[in-house]
Amino acid sequence: MSNTITRAQLTEAVYQEVGLSRNESADLVESVLAEMSEALIRGEMVKLSSFGSFQVRQKGQRMGRNPKTGEEVPILPRRVLVFRPSHVLKKRINEDSGAATEPVGAPSFSAPGALPETDPSY
Repeated sequence: MSNTITRAQLTEAVYQEVGLSRNESADLVESVLAEMSEALIRGEMVKLSSFGSFQVRQKGQRMGRNPKTGEEVPILPRRVLVFRPSHVLKKRINEDSGAATEPVGAPSFSAPGALPETDPSY
C-alpha cells in the first residue's frame, strides 16, 4: 500500500521548514494550489523547475468499446491533465529508491555475445 501526502501534511511541512504560523502556512499552500489550478483551467502550462510540468490537453472524440458487452460507444471529446516529471525528478526517484539499472534476476554478461556459464542449455 502506498502512502499519500495530504494538504495538511504539506501545510505542516511548510510550517516546519519556513517558520510561518500554521494559518499562514495553510494559506500559502492553498494559494499555490489555487494559482496552479486557475492557470490550468485557462489552458496554461504550469512548469516547476526540477520537478515537472502540468498541462491540459484536448482529446478528440473517438470510438471505444464497452468491455462487458463489446458494444461500440462514442467517447466524447474532453480535456485531460497530463504531468511530465523533469529529468531531475526522475533521477532523484531512481537514486532514492535504490533501483538497479538491470531488472532483478537479469543475467549479467561480461562481454557482448557472452553466454552465462551456469546454463547447460547453451
